[in-house]
Amino acid sequence: MDTTSAPSREELRQAPKVLLHDHLDGGLRPRTVVELADSTGYDGLPTTDVDELGRWFTEAADSGSLEKYLETFAHTCGVMQTEDALARVAAEAVEDLADDGVVYAELRYAPELFVERGLSLDAVVRAVSDGITEGERKANAAGHRIQARQLLCAMRQHARASEIAELTIRHRDSGVAGFDIAGPEAGYPPTRNLDAFEYMRSNNGHFTIHAGEAFGLASIWEAIQHCGAERLGHGVRIADDVKISADGEVGLGRLAAYVRDRRIPLELCPSSNVQTGAASSIAEHPFGLLAKLRFRVTVNTDNRLMSGCSMSSEFAALVDAFSYDWADLQWFTINAMKSAFMDFDQRLDVINNVIKPGYAALMA
Repeated sequence: MDTTSAPSREELRQAPKVLLHDHLDGGLRPRTVVELADSTGYDGLPTTDVDELGRWFTEAADSGSLEKYLETFAHTCGVMQTEDALARVAAEAVEDLADDGVVYAELRYAPELFVERGLSLDAVVRAVSDGITEGERKANAAGHRIQARQLLCAMRQHARASEIAELTIRHRDSGVAGFDIAGPEAGYPPTRNLDAFEYMRSNNGHFTIHAGEAFGLASIWEAIQHCGAERLGHGVRIADDVKISADGEVGLGRLAAYVRDRRIPLELCPSSNVQTGAASSIAEHPFGLLAKLRFRVTVNTDNRLMSGCSMSSEFAALVDAFSYDWADLQWFTINAMKSAFMDFDQRLDVINNVIKPGYAALMA
């Protein structure tokens, strides 16, 4: 596309967007972190200056140190140990996403991380549900249509995956869309939690799996072939199975071909992948290659606070790097909506009555 016709940041904000991979504890407002620390008695923050704290989160995540990156979540989880705090964070996440043009979002988090002060797992889910409902109400009152759901994560290094899978099924009629495992990939393969995935399948439940981010093709293979993942959380390392010859000819390995041919969605998170070393820059991110090869790519934020990003900024970065136009952005958005963990007729409604008209207006 000609640079003179490149979408502006405001136009990108107005575009309807779909977000499948966004961590609730990675998207707090810095001011909220400070205020919740004060109200809950959490005294571990590196600073209580709102602007300084916001910078600290992104700088720590950018530091290249896994320890510093993980420390950022210690602080956000530390202030989210009460029902009121969980509800506030969820409501604000929905409002912020809606203000950024997101029309459908799946917010994921690990309930087991929020029980340090005695909350039950069910109480955690109910508090987040209340917050999402309030966030949707406020967003709709402000003229923004958004639907949000929960994805419940089990931490793959712990032994509670089956318990969290049962929690997911227990609350699936009250806004919980599906299940996931998160945490370190190396040393904790998806098959370690096979019982949980078998439980989800036997109960006709939806699930995605963090795979192919920090670890390679073996993690992706296990997630799909042994566990039956419907989507891949990140999945960026599938590019390791794509070979480009000296003369530019592209060849797909058997796993990459399977993922593409079966239309298995990739929950790609460009800025986050640069922070964690999966790509050296947005311009060199495998997103461009995977999109060109017609994988089912989707655009996601992962952790908006730590990456200092939004869906609009991720779109803008991809436009800058790969010269995408409105048709490309609409394709990524429809890819995501097709892959959402919601009823088929509801997905079609959003695609036909929200996404397509929204992009048509922008392309007019």
